[in-house]
Amino acid sequence: MKEILWNEKAREFVRALDEKTRLEIGSLLMLVQSGHRLGEPQSKPIKIIHPNAYELRVKDRKGYYRVIYVLCMIDVILIPHAFTKKTQKTPKKEIEISIKRLKEQLK
Repeated sequence: MKEILWNEKAREFVRALDEKTRLEIGSLLMLVQSGHRLGEPQSKPIKIIHPNAYELRVKDRKGYYRVIYVLCMIDVILIPHAFTKKTQKTPKKEIEISIKRLKEQLK
């Protein structure tokens, strides 16, 4: 099972979501931890952040959520960012935050 290393702000964001949404995110991340490659609609590559970056895609009655995760080491998954998605395209600001936090995690 791969270890997940969270950016603290991303973890706080997910913890603030309702229980059903947190459970869905947790279930999908457990699949990734155990080596499954998720496809659409649950996950989609987002290579502008990193060649091995993906966005976990979760929807509930309140909105759409994204959890950015990066498979950059054999036994580790990095989660630099999580946010509410309000537009069709991932906002540039969210991509920039993801890149900045990922660089910090890779140090």
